Amino acid sequence: MMIAMNRCLAFPMVRDLATQADSPIGSVHALDSTPGWPPASLSALLAPEHHALSVARLLDEKALRAHYQPIARLDTAEVVAHESLIRLPAGHALRNPDELFHAAREQGLLVRTEQACLDEGIRTWRCQDERLLFLNLSAFAVVEMMDRLGVDGVSRALEAAGAAPTLVVIEITEHGDAGDTTRLVQAVTCIRTCGVRFALDDFGEGHSNLRLWAELRPDYVKIDKYFIAGIDANPVKVQIVRGLMRFSEIVGAHLIAEGVETEAELRTVRDLGIPFAQGYGLGRPAPVPAQDILQAARDVISSGVISVLPGLARAGGGDVTLARVAVWVEPQHCAITVDELAEVFQADTALNAIALVDEGVPVGLVHRQTFHDNCSRRFFKELYGNTPARRFANTNPLVLPRHAGIEAMTEVLVSADQRYLSEGFIVTENGQYAGLGSGQQLVRLVTEVRIEAARHANPLTLLPGNIPINEHIRRLLKAGRRFVACYADLNDFKPYNDHYGYWQGDEMICLAARTLTSHCAPQRDFVGHVGGDDFMVLFQSDDWEQRCRRIVEGFNARARRLFDEAALVRGGIDAEDRFGVWRFFPFTTLSIGAVVVEPGHFDKPDAVASAAAAVKHKAKMGHHGLVVASGS
Repeated sequence: MMIAMNRCLAFPMVRDLATQADSPIGSVHALDSTPGWPPASLSALLAPEHHALSVARLLDEKALRAHYQPIARLDTAEVVAHESLIRLPAGHALRNPDELFHAAREQGLLVRTEQACLDEGIRTWRCQDERLLFLNLSAFAVVEMMDRLGVDGVSRALEAAGAAPTLVVIEITEHGDAGDTTRLVQAVTCIRTCGVRFALDDFGEGHSNLRLWAELRPDYVKIDKYFIAGIDANPVKVQIVRGLMRFSEIVGAHLIAEGVETEAELRTVRDLGIPFAQGYGLGRPAPVPAQDILQAARDVISSGVISVLPGLARAGGGDVTLARVAVWVEPQHCAITVDELAEVFQADTALNAIALVDEGVPVGLVHRQTFHDNCSRRFFKELYGNTPARRFANTNPLVLPRHAGIEAMTEVLVSADQRYLSEGFIVTENGQYAGLGSGQQLVRLVTEVRIEAARHANPLTLLPGNIPINEHIRRLLKAGRRFVACYADLNDFKPYNDHYGYWQGDEMICLAARTLTSHCAPQRDFVGHVGGDDFMVLFQSDDWEQRCRRIVEGFNARARRLFDEAALVRGGIDAEDRFGVWRFFPFTTLSIGAVVVEPGHFDKPDAVASAAAAVKHKAKMGHHGLVVASGS
């Protein structure tokens, strides 16, 4: 279990050190002889001219008070720790802890302030069970404490203050530079031997970094609230937190999500697998440590509803460059003759093209077949054998930088000049020749990237593709959650697409996507685009059947608006069927096959999708809008 205190670590034995002449803390006692001290009243203390003395006065009067915020497990909703957070007197000029520590740092009272906060956090700690207490200290204070007390002194000081070392977690604040990391790591390693654990605070903010995490090996790492705020709707934050989770598995630290305020944020961090959380959504700091988190938070944690994680709607291939297909082929100087170049081609039958360069800069590209065709002409070698081969080269070849991304490659594919398909193209780096690429490789690379991207997010509707669909089904199965898998497909879409063209066909597909998403609960129901006119909906909403019927009715009504007046009068269109026979087709409609998935009935996502697709087939064959089947 866990115990915590914000920005403070003070023991009676540590405070005694302030009287030592060589201690930097000892200087604070010189304030007692400061002219005009103490002030005559509280109002004088708060006056601007005494602002620099207010921290010392607060400490002398022991005016700081500790509040405790619960930290809970996200699998059981159990409070396993509290963090001690310092509070100032009401109406004080220093309005919050941030201002307190800023003023303390300016006045050279930072360590003494941290000690006072630590003392207060332990003094009023009233938990008698095995819950942990988190107490915040700066990196400097941790090193200072170890240097002055040693391991035995730290242990005795904690026990004398009423806190068992094994129940204390020192939370190293990351609001300032950690300074000498080596000394910090040494201090932490030594203090650990008495049972004290360590945490990194606000990871991802300020000076916190992966190197400090890796070297310090904290028991707990608190993810900064910036990455938690709105995580339920921010796919980038989801991916960042997933990256931190992978790193935590490598180094063996437990993650704590800080700043959880909403039910959606709580459900998301729970479903991501973060083990612990704290924030206003679970419980506010209070003078008496709370035994339980808020009821609303307990309801979210115990709920079987699995969050719909936001996905990155991107074209894909952001990290793919031409470097992947560039092949080094020895270039030739631009002065090489026809006869000399013919010998080069003859010596290596695998060469499709050769670049001509002048001081490393490409000036032409000679395609093997084109060059061979020229050489085969009557008297060609006799006439041109000793002339520069550059004369028969493409002096305006396609040249692409090595770092060119997928968008630049796509522009090449749709360009008017398609000679690169047979000749290939030149790859450069900083203007210098860096290799050759073939048209076939370029087409294959762009196609693979686009296909892979479509598996993550459909480029037309931007809905999640097959990979996120399967991932969400897998999460639902793992959670043992009852849900409904629906496979949606358009009836008579191909005739419509053939009759009105692809642009109108895309509009029909987008209409289906909009209709599906508009009738689903964003936090409960997952909508994915399998491809073409096929969609998957994974319902956790209890009223899923009514939602499905409204989807079918809504789409069928709106789809008619995409037909022209003549079709509206006739009730449909004439078009070829799949056998090439012209016949009449009614308006495009939507069919949904639904499978109620009970816990334990399926073990793999593809089995769920196949079952839903089979029911959808029945719906289409019977011209039913919705067909429901059991998942047994």
